[in-house]
Amino acid sequence: MSKVFTHPLERWQHRFNIDGYLFGEQPNAYLASQQQHLMPGTALSVADGEGRNSVWLAKQGLQVDAFDFSSNAVHKAHQLAAAHRVRVNFHCSDWQSFNWPRAHYDNVVGIFFQFAGPDQRAQLFARMDAALKPGGVMVIQGYSTAQLKFNTGGPGELDHLYDEALMRTSFTGYEVKDLQTYEAEVSEGSAHNGMSGLVGFVATKPMA
Repeated sequence: MSKVFTHPLERWQHRFNIDGYLFGEQPNAYLASQQQHLMPGTALSVADGEGRNSVWLAKQGLQVDAFDFSSNAVHKAHQLAAAHRVRVNFHCSDWQSFNWPRAHYDNVVGIFFQFAGPDQRAQLFARMDAALKPGGVMVIQGYSTAQLKFNTGGPGELDHLYDEALMRTSFTGYEVKDLQTYEAEVSEGSAHNGMSGLVGFVATKPMA
C-alpha cells in the first residue's frame, strides 16, 4: 500500500502546511453548477479541507457544519471564512470520530473525498445518508475510473474511484437530479489541475 493511505494524517498535514490554498479558494466547479438543487437550511461539508466549499455554501445563506482531520487545513478554513465574512462551524475530526447527527442536514456535500476504499466508503456513505433529512439533497463529486489515465490528482487506486453504478447502488431510492460521467479541465489550486475523469451526483433522499 502506498504512503498516501498508510500515513494519511501526516501526509495531509504536510500538504496543507503551505502559503496559500492547496486546492484554491473558489468552490468546486461541479458543486457551484448544482446550486439550483440545494435546499435552504443546513449543510454539512464532508472532509472539507481548507474550507473552499463550506465557505461557498455559507455564502449561499446556509448554516454550515464542516470537518476535516487536518488541523492545518481547518486553521486555514477559519481564515478563509473570516476573509469572506461568513460563519462556518468547523470541526477538526476524522469521519469516524465526527458526531453525525441523525436526519439533521438539508444538504450533505462530499467533494473529492476519495481516501476511503470500498469497505470504509460504504460506512461513510451510510453515515452521510443517515445525517441527511428525508427530502434533503446529497451532492458528491469525485474522480471516475478514467482518472487513472490522467496524472492530475486523486488517489491513484482503482477501488477508490467512482462510477455511476456505485452512486446509484450506494443511495438506493434517491431521486437523481444529476448524474454524469465526464472529462473536463480542472483548475482548483495546484493539487487539482488539468484534464480529469469525473463523476458528479446530485440526488434527493426519499421522504420517510
